[in-house]
Parts: sequence; C-alpha cells; structure tokens
Amino acid sequence: MTGLVARLERLLFAHRAVVLIVAVVLTVLMTFAAAQLRISAGFEKMLPQHHEYIETFEKYRNELFDANRVVIVVRARHGELWTEQNLRTLLQVTDAVTYLDGVNRGSVMSLWTPNVFYNEITEDGFRSEPLISGTITPDALTPDVINEIRHRVIAGGYGGLLVSKDGAGGLVVAELNEIDPHSGEPLDYIALAHALEDKIRKPFENADVEIQIIGFSKVVGDIADGASGVLVFCGIALLLTALAVFWYCRSWTLTLLPVGCSLVSLIWQFGTLHLLGFGLDPLAILVPFLVFAIGVSHGVQQINFITRQIAAGDDSQAAARASFSGLLIPGSLALATALVSFVTMMLVPIPMIRELALTASIGVGYKIATNLVLLPIAASYFRFTQDYAARALARREQRSVLMQKIARVAEPRNAVLVTLLTLGVFAAAVVLSHGRHIGSLQPGAAELRPDARYNLDSVSVAEHFDIGLDWLTVVVEAPPESCENSDLFRYVDEFGWEMSREPGVVSVESAATMAKLYNAGFNEGQLKMAAIPRDGRTLGYILHQFQQSRGIRNGDCSVLAVNLYLADHKATTIKNIVAKVKEFRSAHPFEGATLRLASGNVGVEAATNEVLEESELPMMLYVYAAILILVFLAYRDWRAMIACCLPLTVATFIGYAFMKACDIGLTISTLPVMVLAVGVGVDYAFYIYNRLQWHLAHGLDIVKAFEQALSETGVATVFTAITLSVGVATWSFSALKFQADMGKLLTFMFMVNMLMAITALPAFAVVLERLFPRRKPVRVPGLMQH
Repeated sequence: MTGLVARLERLLFAHRAVVLIVAVVLTVLMTFAAAQLRISAGFEKMLPQHHEYIETFEKYRNELFDANRVVIVVRARHGELWTEQNLRTLLQVTDAVTYLDGVNRGSVMSLWTPNVFYNEITEDGFRSEPLISGTITPDALTPDVINEIRHRVIAGGYGGLLVSKDGAGGLVVAELNEIDPHSGEPLDYIALAHALEDKIRKPFENADVEIQIIGFSKVVGDIADGASGVLVFCGIALLLTALAVFWYCRSWTLTLLPVGCSLVSLIWQFGTLHLLGFGLDPLAILVPFLVFAIGVSHGVQQINFITRQIAAGDDSQAAARASFSGLLIPGSLALATALVSFVTMMLVPIPMIRELALTASIGVGYKIATNLVLLPIAASYFRFTQDYAARALARREQRSVLMQKIARVAEPRNAVLVTLLTLGVFAAAVVLSHGRHIGSLQPGAAELRPDARYNLDSVSVAEHFDIGLDWLTVVVEAPPESCENSDLFRYVDEFGWEMSREPGVVSVESAATMAKLYNAGFNEGQLKMAAIPRDGRTLGYILHQFQQSRGIRNGDCSVLAVNLYLADHKATTIKNIVAKVKEFRSAHPFEGATLRLASGNVGVEAATNEVLEESELPMMLYVYAAILILVFLAYRDWRAMIACCLPLTVATFIGYAFMKACDIGLTISTLPVMVLAVGVGVDYAFYIYNRLQWHLAHGLDIVKAFEQALSETGVATVFTAITLSVGVATWSFSALKFQADMGKLLTFMFMVNMLMAITALPAFAVVLERLFPRRKPVRVPGLMQH
C-alpha cells in the first residue's frame, strides 16, 4: 500500500499540469450537460417493487380507483353550493379539469359528469339517469331545477361524496395517466401542477368561491416551486461554509480550493446524471448538497494538513504532496465507506430511492478525484509567505490548547469513565428510539409545512367529505360468478362494519354497502331492509342495477373492493388500519375468498413504510460490515474496527432517539440523512485514527499518541462539524418541512458524530489497548512520514 501511494504521488505530481487541464476540460463539458438537467418526478417510481400491496394495486389497477388522482373542490366562501353561480363554476371547473393534459377524461367525476347517476324506484322498477340531465345548461338553473338537483344529491347518497357534508362544496375528481396514450411521453407532474394553478385555481377562485386542490401532482409541483427556496438556503449554507473556512485558514486561496473542488464534483455529478438519462427528483434535490457537505469535510482535512506542513516550514508543493500521501488512504477509506452506504440504498426496492442512491453514489465517487487528488495538486501551484507560515503556526498552537484538554479523555482513568458513560448513553438511546415511526407523522403532505396551502386544503377536504385523497382499498378475491353468493357479501359487509369502527376510518364503501342501500330502496326505503338479501337471485338482481361498478366490483363479482376512506395518512393511522385488516383476515377466514392488501394511495404508502422498515436494518448491517472490512484491510487490527465503529453506532441510535423526540419519521427524505451521518462519522473516525497510528508507529504510548492526533486533526474535525452544522441549521427556516427536518437532523448528527469521534473513540481505543496490549508493531497504511 505504501509503495502504491508513493508511485501515485510521483506520477500525479510529475504531470500536475496535465491533471489540471483534463479536469478543466471535463468540467467545461460537464457544465454543458449539467445545464440540461431538469427536475423530474413520477408516481410510478414511488411504488415499491415486488411488494404484496403493490402487486394487488397493479393487478386490479384498471378495475379499482387509481391511487394517482387529483381532487378539486369548489367551495362557497359564504352560504352553500346551491346557487346558479356556484353550480356554473363547478361545471366550468369540471370541463377545465377534463381537458388538462395528463387527465384520464373518462375518469372525471362531479355532479355534472354523465357517469354519476341518480337512481330511484318507480312503478316500473329502478330508473337510473344522470344526476344532472344532459339537457340542463347553466342558463336553465332556475331555483326549481337547483332544488331538484339538491334533492337528487341527498336521495342518491352523494352527500359527503360529491358534495360536502355542510353543503358548501362540490368535488371534482380525476385519475391521471402516467404515460400519455398518444405521444407515449411520461406525464410532466410539475407542468400539470402549474396548469392546476393557472387553469383551475386562478381563473375560478374569487371572493365568492374557493378552489381547493390536492393530489400527488400538486404536492410535487409545490415542492418543485419551493426548490428556489431550497437553493437559496443551500447558497446561504455554502457562503457560511466558505466564510468559516476562511476564518480557519485565513487564506482566500485555501478557502476557494475545498469549496471549488466540491463544486467541480457537483458539476460532474449533474452532468453525469443528464448523460445517463436521469432528472433530479424534487424530493432528492437536497442530496447533492449532502454530498457537497462530505466534500467540504474532506477538503478541510486537506487544508488542515497543508497549513500544518507550511507552518512546519515546507513549501507549497511539498506540503501538497505530504497532504496527498498522508490523507489518500484515510480519505479513500472514508469516501469508500460513504459510497458503500449510498450504494446499499439500492437494496430498497423503491425506484425513487434507487435513483436517489445513484445520484449520491456518483457524487461521492467523484469526491475521490476532486478532493483527494485535484485539491492538493491545485494547491501545489500557490505560494505562501513565511509570514503566513508563522501566523499559521501560531494559530495552530492556540487552537491546540482546547484539543489538549479534550485529549485528557485518553488518560486511562478518564477513558474508563467515558467508555462506561458512552455505553450508558448507548443503552438509553436504544430504549428511547424504540417505537420510532416509519413514514409521515402529519396529515396532508409531510414535505410541506402544516400551514401550507396544500395541507390546509387537505384538512378541509378531510373534514367536509367522507372521501378524499386518503383511502385504502382491500380487495376480496372470490370465485367467478359470485354475484349471487349472499354469504360472501355478508362476509364483506361484516368486514366493512368492523373496519368502520376503527379510529381514523371516516367511511366505508363496498358492493355490500351498495347492495344494502338498493335492497332498502326495493322495499320502499324501509331501514330494516338495509341488509344483504338472503336469496342469491335477489342479490344478483340488485347488483345488476348498479350503473357504475368500477372501483367497487368487476362484472362477475370475482373482485370486490372495500374502500376505507381515512381521516389522514399518518404512519400511526396506516399502521393501525393495516394491522386490523390482517387481524380480521387471520381471525375470520372465508372459504374460497381471500382478503388482499391493498390499493389506494394509503396502500401505496403502507407498502412504502413497510419496505423502509424492512430494508433499514439489513442496509445498516451491510454498511457497518463494509466499514469493518475496510478498517481491517487498512489497519489489520480488530481494535481499530471496534474503536471506529462503536462510536458510530452510538451516534446512529442517538439520532434515532432524536427523530422520535422531534416527531421526524423515517421517510424517503430522511433516509439519506441517516446514511450520510454514517459517512461523515466515518470521516472523523478515520482521520483521527490515522494520525493515532502514525504516532504509535513512532514510539509514543497511546495516551500521548492521542494527544498529538487530536491536536493535529481534532481542530479540523470540530471546525468541520460546527461549520456544516451552522450552514444546515439555516434550513430550519425553509418553507419546505422536509428540508427543515433534514436541517435539524443533519445539524444534530454532525455534532453528535463529532463528539463521539473526539471523546468516545479515544476512550474506546485506550481501554482496548489496556485490556489487550499490542504484541506486534503498529501497521501504518500509506505514507505517514510527513
């Protein structure tokens, strides 16, 4: 390993100009590619692959209500919906929604669409006709006609469905086509979200009518619109980081080097994504900055090494070569670990997370070239005066005072106390993190603030309608030709009744509930007849009267849907409802029929939550296994494996406890933060342990070796953690809640990992050294003689 590093150093620094020219040319080319990168989103890539619920969703997608839909409510600000002007507005909104790009026109439903029927019993039997006749125009909406429409809505059971329970709002619902049936192009969700604003809300919302819009496409659009704010906060974090680096090294040259090299890798990352045919998902828009933070962390270590060598009397080229050789091994190990951390996210069978993992992995891979190779080579071209070297030496001595005090943790007695304290904190964190939530913890869109327009609309729709955007469809698979199986329908009815009693379930809709309603209608509306007929032929006749069965059953009743409309899609709500469905399925089997979970948007979220929960532990085990292997290959010492990994494990569980305390669920947004925390924690550990090994190899005992190691790298570690924490802490003020949550979590994890690295790591290493003294010389990877 030592010879390889030496050969690389000679080769690269002998051709410094070639390396820089290649980097500049590549950066220019990648800039053109990166400029063409676009924000893209898709509903399909949010679906977990090969999951029971998603397989049910895909199998019956054309027979059930699609989970990918948009809901628009025309709500009177004063009074009720039942005025000529409000009904006219509802018709205009219905027409406008129907002709939006991406909308499945045949799925659009409102009071005005011909697929909504009013059924009544006459002397000749059932009569079914559109709720609002096609002959009625807005100009014909006299008070008598409006009263007739209102009567039909009430008698037809559409209160709480297409009209709000307080009579003030009318609903328009439409399913979306993921792929345009004519062009074959994927749906542009951001363009659709803007169209909803420009063609629906802005033209029709006024002093009398409020337009409420909810749906996946609207969430994506709002997040994308908030991306400008994301970039502003990332810019603030970048500026604060640059100023802090300048304060640390007091040289604009050494400030611009780590920041510039990290930006270069960012350009390469964006360019590569475009060349591979990917876009940047709005939910992954912060990932590049997270990778940028890793680059700054390594860049500061390089600057720290270079200034240390300059202060010791080296010229810039010698200092740069020393930095390259001294940090190539620990830096490569740390970045390789971060790379493995993100690659393991590929194990999560959700295309969105795999795309996110690819984005992060590309960025981390480029960091090896830009921050470990390009930075020291570029630094070798700059000259620093003896005056700067003297001031750098004075600053180093001044800052080392604090590290010398912290280094006392390596004294045997203190090491034992800190070890016991850390293990106690670890045990407490494990207990406190138990039961942390997987998934969203607020109604509406978890990515947005509770007071965001979208979330206010979501709350209003949930309060005033029995249906909304949050519903779980349980599919009952039965033998063919089951429309006359009264026992099966009573079973479905019993299941629906049991689920309607669960907290969070607003209403239940199924073929059984419709059959009971129609049976009562056949018997002059007697409530006692609102039951499943015992006679199969009667049941079959009733079911035959259904004019619209999509979303409820198929033609021969071999597929029956039970739609559970929920108050929200909080993780706790979803987990409870899904558990109750499984409990009923186990306790009440029905021969020949199977209850299958699940469709609806809640079914998709339930699958996502379960996949995250199931994937997290194996993913983390793979990450830690990779860390252990890399540490062992580098140091060939099991003590190093424990000393580097145990503090990291403690920090991870402290982070889990923090998430639970702050009501931050594990989601697609927060998962990369925890993975990043592992990567940054490894950075700190490797750089500190690397210097420890060098001093041990030069004859110092472990206590003195740690004092020297912390004096040399501890300041840079503390500085990096504080700098990155201050930068991302500004995210707490973002209009996007998921960015605010990521900011809080990152700030906390940066600091916790730093504290673990400068306290727990030395303590563990000293205790292990005392319990298991070394019998062989210390192995020092790479060139450490500088």
